[in-house]
Amino acid sequence: MKILSNLLSLFYPKMCAACGNALQQNESCLCLECLLHLPETENYKEHNNTLRSLFDGRTRVEEVASLMSYKKESNVQKILHNFKYNGQKEIGKYLGEYFGKQLITEERFRKIDFIIPIPLHKKKLRKRGFNQSEWIAQGLSISMNIPYRTDILFREDFTETQTKKNRYARWMNVKEVFTLKDFKSIKNRHIAICDDVLTTGATMEAAIQKLQQVNDIKISVITLAAVIY
Repeated sequence: MKILSNLLSLFYPKMCAACGNALQQNESCLCLECLLHLPETENYKEHNNTLRSLFDGRTRVEEVASLMSYKKESNVQKILHNFKYNGQKEIGKYLGEYFGKQLITEERFRKIDFIIPIPLHKKKLRKRGFNQSEWIAQGLSISMNIPYRTDILFREDFTETQTKKNRYARWMNVKEVFTLKDFKSIKNRHIAICDDVLTTGATMEAAIQKLQQVNDIKISVITLAAVIY
């Protein structure tokens, strides 16, 4: 099997999701060069970071952390595009696990009880074939040794894409799309909601506000990337 795998790699090499170069045997999803040059925010080290302030006056959160700084026409955009739209779902698991190893070094993140991925509507899930946030949650769960749950938060209403909407339009587009089930199991718990990109925070805010209907719940936010203003 190893010989067959090596032959397949020779004729059909796996490519780096950022630069497009062929990956070496010891590389996965990203080449070592691109991995070393990721624009990592390291904001998980600071409790009151700029991303946490994004939610000030809107909703209460415990921690907010993003692995990478997002900019258009950057390697981060290429990575996330390949992840979401080219079916390379293993990227989410890989980067989730990579980021989880960093987060777990901070005591604040070791107190999380469950990880909940932002859900997709069934229609969008059928079209895409997978929920990108769930693959991120899988990676985080592995390296942080924290279970992830897909049976709590659901997306019942189908909404238009958020890509070209401003913050107010994004909020109006998602403010009532989420529903809760089995909420009793997360009462008095610390939940981390994960997603791929944090931009205006409208979708995340809608999810947080729905979860905050549960008594005595603490909520943190973890994403692979964020637009740093």
